[in-house]
Amino acid sequence: MESTVWIAACAMLLPFLLLPGCNFQYRMLYYPDPTQPSQAAIAEKGLRTWPGAGEDFRGFVGGVDSSRSRGTFIVFHGNGGTAFDRDYFAQALGKLGYRVILAEYPRYGGRGGELGEAAFVRDARETVDLAYGRYGEPIYLLGESLGCGVVSAVAASSSVPLAGMVLITPWDTLRSVAQHHFRIIPVRLFLKDSYDNVANLLSFRGKVAVVGAERDGIIPIRHARNLYCALATPERKMWVLERAGHNDWLLRVNQSWWREIVDFVAGAGGEGAAVPPAGE
Repeated sequence: MESTVWIAACAMLLPFLLLPGCNFQYRMLYYPDPTQPSQAAIAEKGLRTWPGAGEDFRGFVGGVDSSRSRGTFIVFHGNGGTAFDRDYFAQALGKLGYRVILAEYPRYGGRGGELGEAAFVRDARETVDLAYGRYGEPIYLLGESLGCGVVSAVAASSSVPLAGMVLITPWDTLRSVAQHHFRIIPVRLFLKDSYDNVANLLSFRGKVAVVGAERDGIIPIRHARNLYCALATPERKMWVLERAGHNDWLLRVNQSWWREIVDFVAGAGGEGAAVPPAGE
């Protein structure tokens, strides 16, 4: 019976998925929002456009943007909304003494460019290079959901020395998450982007903080656990946010939690306790 259903579903979907110009992956993965906030709205949140006047817009900068900064966190957000919506990262990390760049993706927040892993990672490397050239070390990366895939790919290919990273609600591979949601469809045939975080972080030896949401229905927490267990760096630690979902994890954290995360990534801290993969 199950095989019959699988065959019937594929028979119905394949003609549409294989049509020229039909991009199944991009329709499911990317939700570009072209909204551009006003300068008054930007200033009200304590942000500035980045890199600055007369330069190509790449996001926003907030937190401690001065010589007093303890370092720079570059944040790559999830697939919905824009960088402007993530001012809470600037607020939390700014209170701990850090400059925070809220990086924007191509086609989001009024930027031009293309959607897709290649375009996003290439653009992210340029953002990281620019931040490093302007502010120097230390540079930390923070990824949220899709942003974890971008951060991991940058870590695998950037020449910038990265002091550490924070991965919030990450996956192991995009394919494994897609297969979870589309069990009867051979998703490998339709995914153009891989965002293989396991492979991309194999050679990374810096500090990695992995944050999973216990009740995440979009990226089930086992994917975060699998990624954590696959990390080769001895300087890793995982936090599990109890009763948190994919989109409400922020409600489960406070400033003390942020300090704990930053103390690990930017300060002294050893390997966290091993977190075994969750069962299927």
